[in-house]
Amino acid sequence: MKLTRKLVLAKAKASDLDSVKKLNCWGCKLTDISIFSQIPNIEVLTLSVNSIASLSPLAGCLSLCELYLRRNLIPCLAELSHLRPLTRLRVLWLAENPCCGADPSHYRLTVLRSLPRLQKLDNQVVTEEEIALSLVEGDEITTPPSTAQNQPSTNGQTDVETENDSLNYSMEETNKIREQLGMKLLPRDKFPSLSSPSTRETRPLASKTHTLEAVLLLLKDLDEEELRIVHTATQNKLRTYTFSCETLSHTLLTERTTNMEH
Repeated sequence: MKLTRKLVLAKAKASDLDSVKKLNCWGCKLTDISIFSQIPNIEVLTLSVNSIASLSPLAGCLSLCELYLRRNLIPCLAELSHLRPLTRLRVLWLAENPCCGADPSHYRLTVLRSLPRLQKLDNQVVTEEEIALSLVEGDEITTPPSTAQNQPSTNGQTDVETENDSLNYSMEETNKIREQLGMKLLPRDKFPSLSSPSTRETRPLASKTHTLEAVLLLLKDLDEEELRIVHTATQNKLRTYTFSCETLSHTLLTERTTNMEH
């Protein structure tokens, strides 16, 4: 069933779509919610217990603060990429969808990595520790397959185009992280690797270097709360490395002692 303008206005008791701020469409057997491309000011939206499979119509609802999607047909967490532009979104209920999978903990961390500004997920308060852990253990959300198929093919690229793609990689990494945090993307002319020919010639193109550049550029624009999240995630990652090194050292020492005894 398609959600129509008439049904929206009737349920919201509104005279026009622009004035709709809250809408409850629980259990309406909806499959098509494309109407939301015309409802930019919606703030609280209940779509639970329907048959919705795509979240792309919600990408333009920039005022959305609360979204309830329990028991729908969301096929994969890649659909969350459509919610990244919604920087005001603080409450999301996504449980009982196919995308949730069999591992609740991994599902939760993956959602929080994609939408780190959430304060409540599936009726559970999000903690700062969870946000930090999600950056380490949550999966990175990719663009849904249907969206990716619409992207132009890269077949037949010239060598110059391929080189430019390599140079663009660092900027894309930076903007990917900024997008996850709901921040404004960096324009091309503000990115040092692309704006300075001398820098472009000497800067390594290794993927780890690009990632480091992206993180360092991002730090300049983070506020105190976001910096604390990064700090906690870094500490957790360092503890992992320290534990691995200590374990390896202990193993080598044990083997050496055993060999000496023999």
